[in-house]
Amino acid sequence: MAKKKKGSLKLLIVESPSKAKTISKYLNNEYEVRASVGHIRDLPKSNKRAIDIKAGFVPHYEISKGKEKVVEELRELAERASEVLLATDPDREGEAIAWHVEEACGLKGAKRIVFHEITEEAVKEALTHPRAIDKNLRRAQEARRVLDRLVGYDLSGLIWKKVRYGLSAGRVQSPALRIIMEREREIRAFVPEQFWRLSGVWKTRRDELLALTCEEEPRNKEEVDRILAAGKSGKWTIKDIKETEMSRSPRAPFITSTLQQTASSRLGFAPSRTMGIAQKLYERGYITYMRTDSTNIAKSAQAQIVGEIEKRFGKEYALARIYKTKSKNAQEAHEAIRPTTIKNESIQGSEEEKKLYRLIWGRTMASQMADARIMSTKLRANIEGKESIPDFSTTGSRTLYEGWLKADPDGRGEDVELPKTEIGEALRLKELDAEEKATEPPPRYTEAGLIKELEKRGIGRPSTYASIIKTIVDRGYVMKEGRALRPTDTGDVVSTFLEENFANYVSDTFTAEMEDELDEIAAGKRDYEKTLKDFYGPFLKDVKSKEKIDKLTTLGAAPEGVQCPVCGNNMVVKLGRSGKFLSCERFPECTGARTIDGKELEGPKETGEACPECKDGKLVERDGRFGRFVACSNYPKCKFIKKSKEEEERGNTGVTCTACADGTLRERRGRFGLFYSCSNYPKCKLAIKARPTGNKCETCGALKMEGTKTIPERCSDKNCIQHNPHKTKTP
Repeated sequence: MAKKKKGSLKLLIVESPSKAKTISKYLNNEYEVRASVGHIRDLPKSNKRAIDIKAGFVPHYEISKGKEKVVEELRELAERASEVLLATDPDREGEAIAWHVEEACGLKGAKRIVFHEITEEAVKEALTHPRAIDKNLRRAQEARRVLDRLVGYDLSGLIWKKVRYGLSAGRVQSPALRIIMEREREIRAFVPEQFWRLSGVWKTRRDELLALTCEEEPRNKEEVDRILAAGKSGKWTIKDIKETEMSRSPRAPFITSTLQQTASSRLGFAPSRTMGIAQKLYERGYITYMRTDSTNIAKSAQAQIVGEIEKRFGKEYALARIYKTKSKNAQEAHEAIRPTTIKNESIQGSEEEKKLYRLIWGRTMASQMADARIMSTKLRANIEGKESIPDFSTTGSRTLYEGWLKADPDGRGEDVELPKTEIGEALRLKELDAEEKATEPPPRYTEAGLIKELEKRGIGRPSTYASIIKTIVDRGYVMKEGRALRPTDTGDVVSTFLEENFANYVSDTFTAEMEDELDEIAAGKRDYEKTLKDFYGPFLKDVKSKEKIDKLTTLGAAPEGVQCPVCGNNMVVKLGRSGKFLSCERFPECTGARTIDGKELEGPKETGEACPECKDGKLVERDGRFGRFVACSNYPKCKFIKKSKEEEERGNTGVTCTACADGTLRERRGRFGLFYSCSNYPKCKLAIKARPTGNKCETCGALKMEGTKTIPERCSDKNCIQHNPHKTKTP
């Protein structure tokens, strides 16, 4: 492709290649559209050079590793351009990326354009309103980055010294961990109470079955026996029938937090996964910008939505609505998350993309529709006579008018039709039973529940919810059990340490107020340097005051009666890399240890073999999370792990590695589950995520691997079209 002459080139810079590709379609080669491929600069890992506190919290940025070529290409293009536009995302992070591109590439006279949806109309409209980079927005993002680095670095350093090397803390992640731990302590302290649930089945005069449940749940067996005896001997009649017509209004269109919550509960998507899919939908022009806390819908878009409702369902279903945004700092210029073209109920893309788009489409349509009308029926029955027992009842419902449920049927509750009965009608008892139960503790937070709680408490912002949860899971402070988030032993210890020593900094109040101050910087109402200075002075003083506290070598005494397997002395609870364990109180004089459940732990034992990998270390047998194993004594420098012949045979697929043609693919376990890699690792780094079938891809020659029920075999190379054969179009 021939280079354009100097002065004839117009350059438009965005973050992602897919966004660049979509925008290019609308500009008819008028602009050269290039991507920065995300952030191009960041603070260095070393905190000594990262921030000059004395100079006024001035950050020192470096070109991110691997982005040197991107910066050089953008700089060369900018030198030949007559106009440079920065079209990064319409939020603080996007403003910061635009500024970093301007600074790193030495751009002069570059302008900023903003759009909230990637459509031809929106992009061309934005081109008519170029502006300078918003210094306040950029400064607010910089303040957040500097603040997070200062808090994380100083707190983590103290935790390394006082708890265990390698642990860390964060300004927003630590309060989220505290919320999870508070719920866990409630669960631990919960004392279950015994109760009985009484229920039965009756027949109406039309011989229809009717199931009823006792409205009270007795706590003692005598009362249960009395109710059962009276119920089985008494004559039952319908005591009351109450019908209530209710209206169900639709919910507001999605904002970031509600999209993450609904995608989690309905689709089972983790917040980070939801945001990754939404990012792709936005960049391909299917939805508006997905990081927003505004429920606004533009008037032009609202008119199109109402028109589509009338066309699909009829005029009586349409009802234009305006929703009040709950967030006090919401940017009302932004819109809610909605489809850019409402007539498209479905799109081209992966199954995940189709599901999330349909969810957004349904919520958007429903938000501008009439209320649904539901008839709720409450039916009560009891025995005749002098003896008094609690009422037995049931509730039914039926939809009278679908309203917004037409567009969002998953929002519908299940209709429960009750048999037709009358007050005073006699019932014939078929069975009456009592089931013993126990009260249950409050449930652990799910990802959706935690996001809702963070939003309610004002912790974090739309762009941070997913990363907060991902961070505490990745650090090993929280683990997922099904959909529930359970704190690990390490998370328990770190949170307890922070709550006891830095309660103010992990409190809801401090975190929410700091978010408000960052919002004020973004609005130009607060000074960057003063904000950081007011925070950091007292914070650093508090950190230094904790330098003198004793190291947290033990977490308390072991349960009574548990003694050291070596010397017989008492034991204490300690924190290791795999969680809590019991150690002899005489350590290091005595190395006796047990698991937290009391099982004896044997120390590392040399096998007498040299490490075949590094040749320098010796093989030792030690305890790990999954039992005893043999590994190199030079770990972590050498990661060799010896497997028994049985394990080798069990994990060996027998499929020859296509990269080195020498090793075979073997089953391994990583932090994200099972995967298959070459037996010659680390010399050969070939790895695939599912079991190889032994066949090779006809298109690219890579190994094929097991797929799903509908796609039993697929290519292991994600860049090959046969990786997702269901997406390939047949002629």
